[in-house]
Amino acid sequence: MAGDADLISLDRYRAANLDVQLKADRTHVTDADKRVEEVLRQRIADSRKGDAVFGEEFGSAGASARQWIIDPIDGTANFMRGVPIWGTLIALAIDGDVVLGVVSAPALGRRWWASRGEGAWMQHDGGAPQRLAVSDVATLAEANISYNRLQGWDEIGRLDRIIELTRTVWRERGIGDMWSYMLVAEGAIDLVSEPDLKPYDMAAIVPIIEEAGGRFTSIDGETGPWHGSALATNGLLHDEALRALAAR
Repeated sequence: MAGDADLISLDRYRAANLDVQLKADRTHVTDADKRVEEVLRQRIADSRKGDAVFGEEFGSAGASARQWIIDPIDGTANFMRGVPIWGTLIALAIDGDVVLGVVSAPALGRRWWASRGEGAWMQHDGGAPQRLAVSDVATLAEANISYNRLQGWDEIGRLDRIIELTRTVWRERGIGDMWSYMLVAEGAIDLVSEPDLKPYDMAAIVPIIEEAGGRFTSIDGETGPWHGSALATNGLLHDEALRALAAR
């Protein structure tokens, strides 16, 4: 499925005739987003009959305890502007527990995946899979963090919280989208947080972070991708980060 998605999205990446539309929520969608999701839904219907599907572009279908969660192109804003930080996110949740996740970023030449109890892995340009492990940084003063979009923090009234946090850490970045989370799984970044997300933005990321030894919750400490926000860390920094980001 990830391979199919890569072929479709790469073919449309930087295309002069890329069709871009504005959705009701003021986010963009391209013909590539729609085509990737259509193909993945068909693959699931053909090979996993009866499974439910929840995707960004075409919503929910089915009522099975097994639910596939798809973000056909995470980072559409980057995709349509020619920035290579984008990818397809595919997850499987069983009774609400995400047990498998795949993140494929063909413009970066990378693919990451994990399933429960099997570790987290990354493949670069078709090379040998490498097992992933989060960092061992134990204090915020030594941490490298990514916070993504400041406007989102402002909208929920916690802009002061994230700015205060950036003042306590070693380095801060605004990498954004799926790559910042994958860098946590690789041990290159220690903490990532975003306030305004949907389940399809997060589901595939959860098992990759956790199988790499990290921890994933909402910014209020709730588990799973169902609560509208994300905090992913190496685990050692998680409680301290939750306290720093808490509403006051």
